[in-house]
This record gives sequence, structure tokens and C-alpha cells, in this order.
Amino acid sequence: MKKKELVGQYKNNGKELHPMKSPEKVNAHDFENKKLGKVAPFGIYDLTQNTGFINLGTDADTSAFAVESIRKWWFTMGKPLYPNSNKLLITADSGGSNGYRRKLWKTELQKLSSEIGCSISVCHLPPGTSKWNKIEHRLFSFISQNWRGKPLVSHEVIISLISSTTTQKGLIVKCELDENKYPKGIQVSDEDILKVNMKMDDFHGEWNYTILPNTS
Repeated sequence: MKKKELVGQYKNNGKELHPMKSPEKVNAHDFENKKLGKVAPFGIYDLTQNTGFINLGTDADTSAFAVESIRKWWFTMGKPLYPNSNKLLITADSGGSNGYRRKLWKTELQKLSSEIGCSISVCHLPPGTSKWNKIEHRLFSFISQNWRGKPLVSHEVIISLISSTTTQKGLIVKCELDENKYPKGIQVSDEDILKVNMKMDDFHGEWNYTILPNTS
């Protein structure tokens, strides 16, 4: 996930040309606007199609939010592109809301797998190597370039800036606002984990595994 961003008249890193003596006015301090809050941009990047999808959350960055982002990508972009697919491959960081230790991540993936009828294989990057993920260099970096120097004053502005991101190689990005609530602290029991139809790979099965649809 790209880092959370403050929404409002705040300074954004980078420079943008303005008429002489007409700089963009921003707040002197980055105190969170309680009404506008922050946004959590969760991204999915399709290596084959060079397309990106950003689920712009307004609540907590939880495992449920991470999987909902994948679900939205599937129904918005994935299924239309791959209507006959019966499997997905996801590369993810080892920590955060989609980390390999997160029980809720696995139980939510199980729900998604059963819902869409696809097996979901997950390969977590080893700890300390998140920047190896292609999404960092092929999606997030270009979004940062596109909104450099521009205050993220509203959800509409953020969605517009993300959706207008492109590259010389033809990157296409879609962005949707997600105003759902994602409560923190949801506990997943060992019994619930045992119900996950998961096959662990021989090589570092804690990082590499496949979740299959439950037929029962």
C-alpha cells in the first residue's frame, strides 16, 4: 500500500510551475483535518496489462480492507480482462495489512477465493525487500510524480490525480473511493484458520501458499 496521505490544503513534496508571485497557499502545519482526515491508497498492479487500480480508503488499513481492494480490482478490471481465469497470483509485502503473519488476511482471502471461484496464490517478498515489488516502480512512483507539488485538497482531487497518471509505455490507472468502515482488532481463532483451504509450498511455505475455494 502507498503511504497514507493527509487530505486538505497541505504541502505536497515536489515542485509545480505557477505564475510568478502566485505560489499555491498551503497550511503552515500538517495537523490532520478532523473532517477530511487521511486516505489510504491500496494499489494493485497488473504486470501483463500495465494497468493499475487504486482503492482509496478513508478508514483503517486492515487486512479486510486489503482483500476488499483485491475484490474491487477483480470485478472492475480483472474479470473483464481474464473472464476464463480460475487462478490469481498475488505478490505482497511480508508485513502490513497483507503480511504473511496476518490471520485475518488469510481468512478474508478464503472468502474471496470461494466467492469468485479462483485459487489465490500468494508470494510474500522477504522481510526488508518491499521495494523489490514491481508496483513500487511501475505504479506508485508515477502517481507521486503526477501529484508532486499539488495539495491533495479533496477526495475528488486525489481520485482525479491518480486516474490521470500515465507513462510513455501506456500505463492506465483506475481509482475508486472506498468509504466503508474497517474495524481494527478483529480476532481470528485457530479454529477459523484451520478452516482455510490452504496449501503451503515446499519452499518457505509461510511466504508462499495457495488458498483454494471451499466447496462445502
